[in-house]
Amino acid sequence: MSNFVQGLFKKRTVDLDQVKHSKLEKTLGALGLTSMGVGAVVGAGIFITPGIIAALHAGPSAYLSFIIAAVVCALAALCYSEFASTIPLAGSAYTYVYVVFGEIVAWIIGWSLISEYLFAVSSVAVSWSSYFQNLLSGFSIHLPGFLTQAYENGHGGGNIVAGLVILVIGFLLSLGLRESTKINEIMVFIKIAVIVLFVAVAVFYVKPENYSPAMPFGFSGVLSGAAIAFYAYIGFDAVSTAAEEVKNPKRDMPIGIISSLVVASALYAAVAIVLVGVVHYTQLNVGDPVAFALQFINQNWISGIVSLGAVAGMTTVLLVMAYGGTRLIFAISRDGLLPKSLSKVNPKTHVPVTNTVIFTVVAAIFATFIPLDKITELVNIGTLFAFATVSIGIIFLRNSKQYDQLDHPFKAPFYPVLPVVSFLACLFLMSQLKALTWQVFGIWFVLGLIIYFTYGRHNSKVQKD
Repeated sequence: MSNFVQGLFKKRTVDLDQVKHSKLEKTLGALGLTSMGVGAVVGAGIFITPGIIAALHAGPSAYLSFIIAAVVCALAALCYSEFASTIPLAGSAYTYVYVVFGEIVAWIIGWSLISEYLFAVSSVAVSWSSYFQNLLSGFSIHLPGFLTQAYENGHGGGNIVAGLVILVIGFLLSLGLRESTKINEIMVFIKIAVIVLFVAVAVFYVKPENYSPAMPFGFSGVLSGAAIAFYAYIGFDAVSTAAEEVKNPKRDMPIGIISSLVVASALYAAVAIVLVGVVHYTQLNVGDPVAFALQFINQNWISGIVSLGAVAGMTTVLLVMAYGGTRLIFAISRDGLLPKSLSKVNPKTHVPVTNTVIFTVVAAIFATFIPLDKITELVNIGTLFAFATVSIGIIFLRNSKQYDQLDHPFKAPFYPVLPVVSFLACLFLMSQLKALTWQVFGIWFVLGLIIYFTYGRHNSKVQKD
């Protein structure tokens, strides 16, 4: 029995030769990583969540919810940066946890992150479909309802638009990272330009009286708003999945992770402050608060531009989150915990094509047939669970026998206080999530354990060493 338990917690050794001989192509630098991070973080959230948080939770202090969520993410980002610069291997939190905690914990984290990427891609695709339809309506083009919404309560046949856009993203990723990165950088530029345009125009219509009362729901409302705002920041961890495709990972990984979070935080706070200044918070419980605010101040001509920016913004999220999911699965498969076919790389494009096709097809099916509120349940909790584990993992990393043998050009500051605070902050935000979210997570958790004990444990390379 003791051998069985020891096997569950068997740790992976860090083989940096695996980075040197990786079949993945090294094409990314600090700018590309930052663009990737901003592309993942600044998406559907910035066009939707500020209004909902202001109307239902934080009032005019919605920006504080975003700042609190950003601080929690920043703490986790510093821990991620130390891991990413010390262990520059694909797999993100899954790989880091494998080194410090062992196989069973790594599998649980990897399985949780698969849910994050899979359901994030599906949910963002549904939002993309809605904004795309709004954009088409500006040209008097209206798609039939049975093709644009999942079946629910006797209505809808399937969100074909959402499913198709994921398949297109999968096709782009299969062409190679270089091509996908170029498209992502263009989309990120468009997205930021549109957000800056909104702030620059709307700031002249701010009414100071709209900022009072500052916290109509109390500070507890600000905190519950932060738990929702956290969803808007999900994605920066996708940067760390790119470790084996970065030219100088020890230097560029921390820069990409931290700078993308700083840029995203500034944009979210600016939009939230201007939004509640233009429109009273009680009127912002709408699906498109940014466009609503522009219509409120009779700037309808910008609404169309915002819709275009939203489509561009969510396209970058789809690209980066789908990329992150496929590279995570690649790493898990390479370790033997998932079938070998999922880590086979096309010699021409340097992309795990089979993995990419399966991931995007499954995500497309979810986006097509499952309503939005159902497919977003797993996103937050899986990510917070991973963030918490990575944060506390820094303490175990520094006490690891391998640590002194590794280069560690970046270290999380204020050790060990910062990792502990980050761990506790993530647990606190998890406690703010709905009971249904925990139930769904429990089902996903059990399914993951079944796969591990029936396949992964018997095929694990670590177990065979």
